[in-house]
Amino acid sequence: MNTATALAAPSTAKKSFKVQMLQARETAIIETVNRLLAEKGFEAMTVDEVAAEVGIAKASLYKHFSSKEELACAAMERAMRRAQSFIGDLNPADSPLLKLKAVTRWTMQLKLWGQMPSLPSQNSSLRATLMASPAYMDGLMQVSDVLGGWIEQAQAQGEINPQLPAVAVLYTLYARACDPVLEFLKMGNDLSDEAVLDMVMSSCFEGVQAR
Repeated sequence: MNTATALAAPSTAKKSFKVQMLQARETAIIETVNRLLAEKGFEAMTVDEVAAEVGIAKASLYKHFSSKEELACAAMERAMRRAQSFIGDLNPADSPLLKLKAVTRWTMQLKLWGQMPSLPSQNSSLRATLMASPAYMDGLMQVSDVLGGWIEQAQAQGEINPQLPAVAVLYTLYARACDPVLEFLKMGNDLSDEAVLDMVMSSCFEGVQAR
């Protein structure tokens, strides 16, 4: 190793460590935002609260994310990556209906565990931030295309009502990820998470009409 290389090595290592520390801090911020969004929702969450939970100054947080909307967007980008990963790990040989049930149960499980971000249905600034995020929008489109394809296949196989528009079924399944009935059943009854999931899965996929 020549003198120039030897002198440059510590600087490179130091820079690498700094990058790792910044990435670790950003991960901690996003995980905290995800939890607060699940517990309190977007409107109640504050930037000051996020900074305090992570243990950093508000000014330091703004070095990573410029606004409350950017924080929520980062959490949703993470949620989309997790969904894409879960879908990618499913057994390709499973039926479309079985895969739809697996994804729906998984999202409801995250909801029960307090890991599913809760966002308002109407918020123009947040909506604009999400729509401007390629990571979020591309992930949403990919997940929607895959689920929509499974819904159409299940309808063709007679496993889902073919009279229902596929998009209506898709949004119904998406709604389970923010369904308050999960918490109501958990709080109001002495039920395990699995029992709650079984109940909501049954009402979602089988309906409530006796046959």
